[in-house]
Amino acid sequence: MSERNHSTPEPAAQSFPTEGAPNPTEPTPMQPAKSRAAARRNKLVWIVGGTVTAVALFAIGFQLLRQNEAVAETAEDAAARQQKANQIAKLRQRPLARVGKKVINYDTVANECFIRYGDEVLETMKNRLIIQQACEERGIEISAQQVDAEVLKIAKKFNLTPDNWYAMLHSERGLTPLQYRTDVIWPMLALKALAGNTVDVTKEDLAKAFESAYGPRVQAKMIMLDNFRHAESVWAEAKKKPEDFERLAQEHSIEPNSRALGGTVPPIRKHAGNSEIVKRAFSMKAGEVSPVIQAAPGRFVILKCEGFTDPVVKEMTPEVQQELYNSLIEEKTQVAVAKVFEQLKKEIRVDDYLKDMTTGGHVQQVSGQQEPAGTANVRQATGQTPPARR
Repeated sequence: MSERNHSTPEPAAQSFPTEGAPNPTEPTPMQPAKSRAAARRNKLVWIVGGTVTAVALFAIGFQLLRQNEAVAETAEDAAARQQKANQIAKLRQRPLARVGKKVINYDTVANECFIRYGDEVLETMKNRLIIQQACEERGIEISAQQVDAEVLKIAKKFNLTPDNWYAMLHSERGLTPLQYRTDVIWPMLALKALAGNTVDVTKEDLAKAFESAYGPRVQAKMIMLDNFRHAESVWAEAKKKPEDFERLAQEHSIEPNSRALGGTVPPIRKHAGNSEIVKRAFSMKAGEVSPVIQAAPGRFVILKCEGFTDPVVKEMTPEVQQELYNSLIEEKTQVAVAKVFEQLKKEIRVDDYLKDMTTGGHVQQVSGQQEPAGTANVRQATGQTPPARR
């Protein structure tokens, strides 16, 4: 299953360059408890309870049937795999379709699928084996019971039973229970186990999270441009006549969503988003126009401060602190997991014959020359010792 096929488009308001800016559909501590619960039920980005985010980064799809792999699965999972294998065996024995005098058989369709998606599926399988082999080397096993417990935990966040949760996943993201368990939950649990208990939340982390979630935010309009000289020209007009900022945004901004709203963007939070934009926004006064800000390579932003929102909560209660703590643990775990996976990819050698390239591990040398991609794995396939690992 390709994440590309099941990913949820980012909300329109998120297209301006403030990394980590609040998602209008994301439950935050600023919302009442009832509103947050409703938002959690509706937010597709949270559909896998925080686990799909990191998995999407790794492009772990695992579409194909797998045999003799150390994947935690229930008897129902095994039965579903066998049923699918039986269906494929039957399909191979007869034509799939006839168009006039031409017959379309299973192999024809399989070849077409490989041409279209082969490199993508191969990539997901390589990633799968990287995680699996790392677990085997470290003696890490993820049981079917652990997978069940994680699914139950996530379903409870949405006040659903596991069966209803699976049904919603299938309806909203096209995931079967087997795909969800093996494509999302198992790899995430495995990577968390590989990362270990390295996550720590400090008082400073909590203070920043509280300020970001509950503190004042900057209400602003924005013009985004992709050329510095053009940006300077627009800035000169905006500086001269701030009252024309909305018109200038509609005429010049390259960001379509805010442009349609006269440059209006979601309120800017502290400690969340593009640091240059946040720093400048919080230093401005109402009615002030900022200088040209380089938000990213080839992206230049001009802000107009419209004012500040009032803090919703001024004191961190135990309930709020616990909610922030849980969010920070999840966020930091995601970061730790991503780092672990990137390190594993550097450690484990992968010879990709389809792309004719080698990544990770020690590259063997032959008479001072880098060994051609494929040579090492040919030797491994004949039983010789594979190259040393870092």
